[in-house]
Amino acid sequence: MTPATDTVHRGRWTLADRLEQSLRELPFEVPPGTAGLTVELSYERGAGVLDLGCLGPAGYRGWSGGARDHYTVAADWATPGYLPGEPEPGEWRVLLRLHRVPPTGLEYQVRITTTGRRRDPPAAPADPPVPRRPDRRPLPGVDGMRWLAGDCHSHTVHSDGALTPAELAALAAAQGLDFLAVTDHNTVSHHPQLPGLGARYGLALLPGQEVTTDTGHANVIGDVGWVDFRRPADHWLAHARRHGGLFSVNHPVATDCAWRNALTDRPRHVEVWHSGWADRRFGAPLAWSAAWRPDVVALGGSDFHRLGADALPGRPTTWVLAEDGGPDAVLAALAAGRVAVSAGPRAPLLLRLGDELLALDAEGTALVRPDGGRAVVHGDRVVLPAEPGPHRLETHENEVVALVC
Repeated sequence: MTPATDTVHRGRWTLADRLEQSLRELPFEVPPGTAGLTVELSYERGAGVLDLGCLGPAGYRGWSGGARDHYTVAADWATPGYLPGEPEPGEWRVLLRLHRVPPTGLEYQVRITTTGRRRDPPAAPADPPVPRRPDRRPLPGVDGMRWLAGDCHSHTVHSDGALTPAELAALAAAQGLDFLAVTDHNTVSHHPQLPGLGARYGLALLPGQEVTTDTGHANVIGDVGWVDFRRPADHWLAHARRHGGLFSVNHPVATDCAWRNALTDRPRHVEVWHSGWADRRFGAPLAWSAAWRPDVVALGGSDFHRLGADALPGRPTTWVLAEDGGPDAVLAALAAGRVAVSAGPRAPLLLRLGDELLALDAEGTALVRPDGGRAVVHGDRVVLPAEPGPHRLETHENEVVALVC
């Protein structure tokens, strides 16, 4: 049996270190016959933030950012956020991103333990029962397609969320959603669970990842493999397109994670409506998207992490006009721009029906056309002429209540 080994890195990161190179790699050796390895990070969390990840000899093995201070990789299981599999012998590297380092510096220690003994996984919580789904909203179809309610941005324990993928799927189904993109930060470790959970809970679970850096976040949705967040944003977009995925800029006018990455080719899809858009009279998201490019496809995302702290899945709701309820059809509808966004599954809604618009439960709102022209909506189910380009509904206080591409 391969004996256990310990490797320790310790030191003090300075602000100058962070400014010089924010992502650091700490090497360690994995001997042949290793059954599992554990990495433990310690530092003063109240003083700063260090993000944690892992590379093996063959490349990416996982990421947990600042959500965890330890992880295990073993032959048949791994800490959420990391990929299971026999630890191949050779040089591995702990990834540390110096996310927040104070001017006084930040002392740290990283201990890596390898062992030849089998490592048993911790007990996993039981999957929740399948909830009763609310009645679907009666919406007209278009050319054999139907409108589906969903959410393009959510997180689980595989990054910094609090729920397992099963718990998240059950919660989304209980909200009446038909699809949900599960977009954990810089990892794909949750992807293998999604097809089975989608079948169990009756909704399309789209594999995704939120490519996360200090200068902006982007969602890549689709079964495209891991996107290397260490590369420039042009690489993320090229990777998504090459593998048939969808790339969207996330919460572009957020606080410290606003979009500041250069892109040679600006993609159409933007998370215009994020749950952080609490006061929708604030016009910056619309102004940013109009300046980004004239044909933006506006997406909505709750960015759900945990109950009681975030908006529930589907707040806002992204609606897609899809050929069926499967993940491939939902992704195709998103890519084609057959999209609308509302504040929630039962909130006022504006849909495009070919050359017409349907305004639902929107009495007294104002329809804002692409050229800025406005008209009052009279009634709870009103058909209006449509023009090419984005339309929206606003209250008399200029609060956005619905968007349609």
